[in-house]
Amino acid sequence: MKGKERCRMHGGATGSGAPSGSRNGNYRHGQRTKAAKAIRHECQEVVSVSLELLARLS
Repeated sequence: MKGKERCRMHGGATGSGAPSGSRNGNYRHGQRTKAAKAIRHECQEVVSVSLELLARLS
């Protein structure tokens, strides 16, 4: 690694590595992506608020 910023064996250069999302061979279903987690979190909030409102009305 004499005079270079990156190791030629271990790389780390821009553009190296596996593609993201469904282009990756290890991609399965997308259930654990950040977007999917955010949607589930929002839905859970709506459900909990609805349950609180129903409890108050009863």
